[in-house]
Amino acid sequence: MTRGALLPADTAGAARHSRLVQRLRRRYESELPLLAPGVPDPAMLRESLQCLLAQGHDTAAALRILRQLVMERLVVLDCEQAAPLATITSAVTQLAELALDTACQSAFAQLDERHGAPMTEAGQRAELWVIGMGKLGARELNVSSDVDLIYVYDEDGETAGRADGRGQITVQEYFTRAVKIIYGLIGDTTEHGFVFRVDLALRPNGNSGPTVCSLDALEEYMLVQGREWERFAWMKSRAVAPRAAITNGSAQALRGVVLPFVFRRYLDYAVFESLRTLHQQIRDHASKRSAGRPERANDVKLSRGGIREIEFTVQLLQVVRGGQFPELRTRPTLEALQRLARAGLMPADTADGLARAYVFLRQVEHRIQYLDDQQTHVLPTADADLDWLGRTMGFDSTCAFLGELDTHREFVAEEFDRLLGNDGGCKSCQKKAPPGAPAAAPSDLDGLLSLFPESMHARLTEWREQPRVEGLRDAALGRLWRLMQRTAQWLDEGRTSEVGVLRLLDWIESLLRRDSYLALLLERPAVHERLLRLLGAARWPARYVMQHPGVIDELASPRLLTDRFDAAAFERELEWRREALASTGEDDEENLLNLLRRAHHAELFRTLVRDLERLITVEQVADDLSALADAVLRLTLRWCWPLLRQKHRDTPHLGIVAYGKLGGKELGYGSDLDLVFVFDDEHEDAQEIYSAFVRKLINWLTIKTAEGDLFEIDTALRPNGGSGLLVTPFEAYADYQENRGSNTAWTWEHQAMTRARMVPPRCPPPSTPPHPDAPHIVEAPRDAQADADADALVARFDAVRHAVITAPRDREALKGEIITMREKMRNAHPVRDGLFDLKHSPGGMVDAEFATQYLVLAHSRDHPALEPNLGNIALLRRAEDAGLLPTGVGAAAGDAYRELRRAQHVARLDEQATQLPPEAMAAECAAIQRLWQAVFV
Repeated sequence: MTRGALLPADTAGAARHSRLVQRLRRRYESELPLLAPGVPDPAMLRESLQCLLAQGHDTAAALRILRQLVMERLVVLDCEQAAPLATITSAVTQLAELALDTACQSAFAQLDERHGAPMTEAGQRAELWVIGMGKLGARELNVSSDVDLIYVYDEDGETAGRADGRGQITVQEYFTRAVKIIYGLIGDTTEHGFVFRVDLALRPNGNSGPTVCSLDALEEYMLVQGREWERFAWMKSRAVAPRAAITNGSAQALRGVVLPFVFRRYLDYAVFESLRTLHQQIRDHASKRSAGRPERANDVKLSRGGIREIEFTVQLLQVVRGGQFPELRTRPTLEALQRLARAGLMPADTADGLARAYVFLRQVEHRIQYLDDQQTHVLPTADADLDWLGRTMGFDSTCAFLGELDTHREFVAEEFDRLLGNDGGCKSCQKKAPPGAPAAAPSDLDGLLSLFPESMHARLTEWREQPRVEGLRDAALGRLWRLMQRTAQWLDEGRTSEVGVLRLLDWIESLLRRDSYLALLLERPAVHERLLRLLGAARWPARYVMQHPGVIDELASPRLLTDRFDAAAFERELEWRREALASTGEDDEENLLNLLRRAHHAELFRTLVRDLERLITVEQVADDLSALADAVLRLTLRWCWPLLRQKHRDTPHLGIVAYGKLGGKELGYGSDLDLVFVFDDEHEDAQEIYSAFVRKLINWLTIKTAEGDLFEIDTALRPNGGSGLLVTPFEAYADYQENRGSNTAWTWEHQAMTRARMVPPRCPPPSTPPHPDAPHIVEAPRDAQADADADALVARFDAVRHAVITAPRDREALKGEIITMREKMRNAHPVRDGLFDLKHSPGGMVDAEFATQYLVLAHSRDHPALEPNLGNIALLRRAEDAGLLPTGVGAAAGDAYRELRRAQHVARLDEQATQLPPEAMAAECAAIQRLWQAVFV
């Protein structure tokens, strides 16, 4: 029987089984009505607290009694009314926040009277921030949880002293005394129990450190001494009290210290080993606790498949990628699971399964604690207690409940083990190591050399005098050793090549100061092997991963080899990421520039891998790279405009006209973007405003940051070239192109117009349906008027292009001008004697392009099928179908052009010359020369 099948009547009065409830109803019968009916909320809690204080209870007693009233209510809500988990955890969290705020106010009032207000050197009142860690920080407190706290104050100074001039102490001493008072009000056990157990062990230097520290001291600790496991703890940190410090914004100062400590700028796979060690320590501790007490092994939090493993799974993925993907930075576990699935970092089914398990285990944990108000997570052994627990969870038998529990825990354990894997080593590699290999001494390279062929010994021996290798810590050196053992094994098995291994050595040497990349390869053997294959494939990809090492994480994506670039998903994810940065005040220009660059590099790399694996054609590579450039241009335009100081409307009325390879959707790796900017705006300062805007756009696209650059931008095709305006009013652009007035376009500019298009203001739908596991991203609301304006500008450009392409022309004069321009280009690109240049030689790609441009300009007026910007191959076939070329000439030339592009693409990937022996492309050259003869002779 599944949970939820019971009727509400089946659990009526179920709370009475709780010995805690029995005790509370006896002890606080007269006070229980002080808590208004329903789910406790902050207003209800404050009202009840005031009632208790009005009855004559002091603050400490009132807070404790309030806690007992809330506990009784939560048992009823949970066990009798099936309240959601969030209802319970939110109520406990709100009680903690109220209690801590009340305690802070009381402490400050007492100490101000004795010592005066604590003052900074600038003369402002010093602020104390109570930092909630763990479940308090994530608003996930359980019903018998302690609160993990860290006390931080903003600046040193001294108190103002009393009116008589006495009682002055340091700010640190003031807050140290405040912390002691707060603990007494919250954590001391009295006749009414406690409000919360308080644990300060997570503070800097643990129990040996001061109970309160300054923000500067905290920052220094994190920079110098902060350990990996502390990053997991601080990820859920949140200022929870006093309320005034949260509302006045002073607590925001913590972000600048905590965020860089928790989330590193690069992908951080080094934390895998730290978490593996921490988890093993927790399991060892749980084993010791259960030694001789087998019932303690059934711990829903710490045992295998328990709550802690779900939390570790989520936190590990957040810490590894949170530096580059700010949308993953969230505290609550259930929300984090949704974000991981949405970002494509966890399959949706896995996230849903872990979420269900988390809710189930947390609800079991609560029922365990409802029995006796003990901080335990171990299933009860008494049959009556187990039966009650199962019934209130919605099961009609203990066996059914325990079966469901085991199912959830097994699922969690399998996912956790899958995430952590083994120790990252390769057992088969260990077996291949010869007897003399110094497995216990990773710094000795002699054993390593014996694993590789002699032809590589000289290269590896260089490591003896490599300062970066010598400077590695033992842990990093151990990773390097194990990684190279596995590499040697794969080389011996023929799974990689010597070229790939040698390039891997170059790649590793350049990144040894960031040993997290070694950790990534060690933790992900599939990534390691795919990287070796990629490095061995060609020179340009090898250089690219050296320039942008973070992209190798994309090799771990399960959808890498099945998906194609989806511009809409890319833009939505980037907008989501920008919003996440804005939520923490990090959406400054530098971060946005780096965000764009990281995302662009990652998408380009995905396309590159699919290309090298021959999963997509050269044309598809060009389509995807062109769509990526369009998306980056749209994002840059949207993100830059709000940053412009002088602007007069919510959205710019600017169009970006793409020419050349981007215009023809034939973009390659590292291609420049040929762009022309036009605006349609009647504002009196429009020229000045849009000129400043375009300069900013170009700067965003070209500036080199720590994450590299995006594109080189060429604006030479704008009206009047380099002497013309950087951005042109649309009417002036139209007049220039349509030969109205004295200043008009040249024929070669009309040739360029055949491949021109305005970058779409919105993403076109994807050419293929999204993968079923792809993250679902909700479309953001759009500005209908802005969309209409943008569409109108595109339509006006299309009308200008139509007018230019279909204008009546003297065909013989047009031939002469195009032939003359072709000769100029040929003279500007000389070819070595005896070689064939894929692009510039007679019969090369430029001949096909010029012939196509002539056909479009000369015949589109009579043959509208030639007008669309479809690319040379499709247009040549259309020209043949229209009878403008002899039968077979257009199709053959199109096929030849495709093959020349493919050969050029392969050569450039390996950074080889594109001038080949003539016989290598004889058939293709002949096909394009026949096209040239048919068109121009």
